[in-house]
Amino acid sequence: MPPFKRHSLLLVCALACSFVTARATALSCPADSTVMQHYPLQANDISPLLIGEHIPAATLPGTDGIMVDLDTRITRKPTILIIYRGGWCPFCNKELGAIQELQGYLAGLGYQIIAISTDSPEKLSKSMDKQHLTYTLLSDADLDFSKRLGLAYKAPAAYDKILQDGSGGKNTDKLIPVPSVFILDQDGVIRFEYINPDFTQRIHPGLLKAAAVTAKEDRTIKK
Repeated sequence: MPPFKRHSLLLVCALACSFVTARATALSCPADSTVMQHYPLQANDISPLLIGEHIPAATLPGTDGIMVDLDTRITRKPTILIIYRGGWCPFCNKELGAIQELQGYLAGLGYQIIAISTDSPEKLSKSMDKQHLTYTLLSDADLDFSKRLGLAYKAPAAYDKILQDGSGGKNTDKLIPVPSVFILDQDGVIRFEYINPDFTQRIHPGLLKAAAVTAKEDRTIKK
């Protein structure tokens, strides 16, 4: 056989073997098995949803473990949506208490309050009792909802045990959300948001009251 034909045959065989090897590898390994999830490493690096965008659909457990369809709840009345880190965070507890003090005022404007954190339903129940909260708490223990909101980032290693215990072992990516407040209309559209990468800084009650009034007036004008 002429040398060039032998070389061509060897090349074809090599390509065929490479294809077979690659195909066998693809069949033995899931397509996404080597895909690594990358999350922001700092709170300043998140890319949250913006005013005018829709909150993603979600079904989350409440303090009693019963699943709550967030979309269905939001369609009932305008919503003040609170995203907080967990009952282990003193700044979050202070915020939850401040929101409770505004609960009557906000309800008078026609709003419902829903607060979501990385805590398991059991931990939520303890926060509810300790803080004497009368609004809804929901669990986003695996942070799937926070990820889709664009709020999740990689927590410092010092938080590993806290997040493990607080989430009941579901926070496997060791993520944490940037504390945030959203005002949503009944279509789930964001009308106002307060997102501060500095977790020690929370929305001032006066600002939330003013934003709630403005959002209500805006809805009235559009009607």
